[in-house]
Amino acid sequence: MNFFSTSVSEAAIEKVVSVLRSGFLNEGAVVKEFEAALAEYISGPTFVTTNSATAALHLCLVHLGIGPGDEVIVPPQTFVATGLIVLHAGATPVFADIDPLTGNIDPVSIREKITARTKAVIPVHWGGEPCDMDAINQIASEAGIAVIEDAAHAFGAEYKGRKIGSLSRLTCFSFQAIKGMTTGDGGAIATMAEDDAIMLTRRRWFGIDKLRTPVTDIGERSVAIDILGYKYHMNNIAAALGVGNLPDDAARLARRREIGATYIEALVQVPGLRHIQRRTDSRGSFWLFPVLVDEREAFGRAMKSRNVPITVVDRRIDKHPILGGLRDDLPGIAMFDMQQIHLPVNDALTEEEVQRVVDSVKMGW
Repeated sequence: MNFFSTSVSEAAIEKVVSVLRSGFLNEGAVVKEFEAALAEYISGPTFVTTNSATAALHLCLVHLGIGPGDEVIVPPQTFVATGLIVLHAGATPVFADIDPLTGNIDPVSIREKITARTKAVIPVHWGGEPCDMDAINQIASEAGIAVIEDAAHAFGAEYKGRKIGSLSRLTCFSFQAIKGMTTGDGGAIATMAEDDAIMLTRRRWFGIDKLRTPVTDIGERSVAIDILGYKYHMNNIAAALGVGNLPDDAARLARRREIGATYIEALVQVPGLRHIQRRTDSRGSFWLFPVLVDEREAFGRAMKSRNVPITVVDRRIDKHPILGGLRDDLPGIAMFDMQQIHLPVNDALTEEEVQRVVDSVKMGW
């Protein structure tokens, strides 16, 4: 039994082989094909693919003009990249607390952290569970700050009947190898504004939109670069994996939700273990299945002795010296960080393996 799995369909393998045989491996028509497929799947936004979610988040900050002297509000319960990209932009990350019952950023804390220097907030749909986006978007609108959703865990998740990616101006996804939908490594920005999509497409490749820029009769791409750009584009090989894998995403997502529902029902009465609170009006992606346990070290030893893979995927990132060091004004994350641990929920788990997890937890620790 593995904690994570990498799902690659036969169609994806065939698509990659076709790209390899084509001799054109760089960013090209297959990237545009993948972006169009993503837009159809989410329904609403335009997609700009990148080579990682980290690159996608950084591009959004740069695109919004965020830099030195600015502040960006982030949660401490996330992967460290969410904080580092703020530093890459030259801005200062400011940590809002989380709700210790959900693991997601607390809108009340966001409001408390806003200053005259605040330019954006990055809510993270941690583990694939949607944040309270109505409250967050209202607070951001009142304060005149941008919202960049970090949906690295939440591809396919829904908030009040709408897929994540169709709620805010900018949403960033991850297609890294162990994510539910993978391109091997890669990311994407979903934007509700075509103007944003055009500028982000330029910024991802040195300020040039090479798919829209004509080539002259002498083979020259005639451009005048007037914005700062990066080498953040996706190539045709990664996009081919995406094109081939995307049609199976709904089935993989349904399987993870099925496993999650089994855990929720079977483990609700286990002493010393509590489920996180999940929104009843939304549906998560179940990329992670966190539980809150008493005596976590004992729990971990017990599960390992029963050959059940468990881990703590993300710990509070404010502890890192480069992000300012451990805060003492975040009681929500302090509580959550000491109790969280994660059970395997990947779509490759068999029924027998899921039952082994359930039985092992019920045995106690």
